Amino acid sequence: MVKTIDVQPEDVLLEIGPGAGAITIPLAATGAPILAVEIDRDLAGSLSGQVPPNVSLMTADFLKTDVLPFLTALQPNRPPSTDHAPVPPRRFRVVGNLPYNISSPILFRLIELSRAHGIFTDATLMVQREVADRLVAKPGKKDYGVLSVFAQIYADIDRKLDLPPSAFSPPPKVRSSVVRLTFRRSPVRIVDELVFQQVVKIAFMQRRKMLSNALKHFDPTAPAVLALAGIDGKRRPETLTLAEFAKLTELFVTVRSTSSPDRGSV
Repeated sequence: MVKTIDVQPEDVLLEIGPGAGAITIPLAATGAPILAVEIDRDLAGSLSGQVPPNVSLMTADFLKTDVLPFLTALQPNRPPSTDHAPVPPRRFRVVGNLPYNISSPILFRLIELSRAHGIFTDATLMVQREVADRLVAKPGKKDYGVLSVFAQIYADIDRKLDLPPSAFSPPPKVRSSVVRLTFRRSPVRIVDELVFQQVVKIAFMQRRKMLSNALKHFDPTAPAVLALAGIDGKRRPETLTLAEFAKLTELFVTVRSTSSPDRGSV
């Protein structure tokens, strides 16, 4: 996994859930500054005596803590330059063997932080195999859902490694995968992020229903909006592409704005 991460001189790393330091310690040997966020006080206490000074160990819940001020305070330990070439800017990268019971909330938070702040270059993460399947799933596949859409809107996703239970001690009951999310701007225009999220979530809450019925829970004008978008209302939610979800969002926003009372009055 450390080889897959491939640390470069300009990198600053955020590690989520360092645990006993299996990834932290070899990553620290590269000289890269690391902010390691561990929720378990006992694990953090044990690890604190093993890591070198370039590791900043933080005992906190990543889902509830604003780590960006601590992360952005770190500077890469670049080797002295022997020429006058420009120094590359810092790259903030995320690594981690995520706790499998909360990997989806962590992924959603990383995606939101990247969308809101544009700070992360990528995230190389170990997750349960089923989560990896959802991250890379394409429209029409059974694993395609809310996580697929939210991740693929803001990142290119590659599956790097597949690992059997025997790769771990003690062996878990599940199989694991290492994935890399390379963050980028959305390839489709999202006119309203909140409406987009609501449309996607509500559609997949009713994924066995036809789109026209599933989206009625979001807005009673759904059949008309689907017709305007040129989308067959008999299709299932898991068949929609990112562009189609974005188009529906735009039309729902437009329909709501034109049907609302005079917006110029106070």
